Amino acid sequence: MQQLASRDAFPPPSAVSASPDTSIPVVPLKHPVRQTFGLVLLIVAVAVTWNVATNDRFHWNVVSSYLFAPEILRGVVLTIILTIFSMTAGISLGTLLAVMRLSDNPIVSSISRGYIWFFRGTPLLVQLIFWYNIAALYPTISIGIPFGGPELMVGSVNTLITPLGAALLGLSLNEAAYMAEIIRGGIGSVDNGQYDAAQALGMNKTQLMRRVILPQAMRVVLPPTGNQVISMLKGTTLVSVLAISDLLYSAQIIYSLNYQTIPLLIVASLWYLLMTTILSFFQDKLEKHYARGFTASVAPTRRRLALGRAK
Repeated sequence: MQQLASRDAFPPPSAVSASPDTSIPVVPLKHPVRQTFGLVLLIVAVAVTWNVATNDRFHWNVVSSYLFAPEILRGVVLTIILTIFSMTAGISLGTLLAVMRLSDNPIVSSISRGYIWFFRGTPLLVQLIFWYNIAALYPTISIGIPFGGPELMVGSVNTLITPLGAALLGLSLNEAAYMAEIIRGGIGSVDNGQYDAAQALGMNKTQLMRRVILPQAMRVVLPPTGNQVISMLKGTTLVSVLAISDLLYSAQIIYSLNYQTIPLLIVASLWYLLMTTILSFFQDKLEKHYARGFTASVAPTRRRLALGRAK
């Protein structure tokens, strides 16, 4: 009798599968307030766009005529060159400063801290003007034996440090201080077990940093580095105070002659928007590449559950 009761309590799998589906249907939640707010924002955005497009005071014909002017294109090229060279030098020097900051040698670590403290604590515009006027402090640069020894080579600072050179120096040295902290944070995010595993394989400190730590730190370093590249692109506008014909200075030269200030500023803004959009696209691609294996694929499921939708 006990065996028969147990068999009746647990029906065969065929009977279970044949039972009708009594699950409760999932009904998506409605959010009328959120939908209304989104509709209002859409109407406002369309209204603002229509107003800007139909306002004759913007002089869109002037904007279109100067958008691909040779002076503007030369300014775009110089802006890109300044960004590439400054970021390359800044990342290279910043990596060195980050490794120095993490050094066990107190002298090396203190020098890195002092560099970061100084260049992050003073405005970039002040640094650019300082490098532009460095000849007032050091009219000549000499290479030789220090402390009164003979000079082997002497050169004029005005010849060596041109306005473009002063701009590259100021941008690169300032960027290195920020990149040092970004890279240091990325190195600190790597699990300590990676150090132990690399040392167990017989790697020295250089191999450990180059083959294990830095590649893994890229996942954390890339997002702020991408932001720094975009900030550098826009920060190159400061070199206009040194009379360097970047994009902004080229637009300023043109509107100082034809007095079309707003249209030329719109031209410069459109080019900056285009360049930052391209940089953001490649930044997103790089982030996804280095995030492989770290990003969990639970976000879409959580979003569906939050919206009340079945999988």
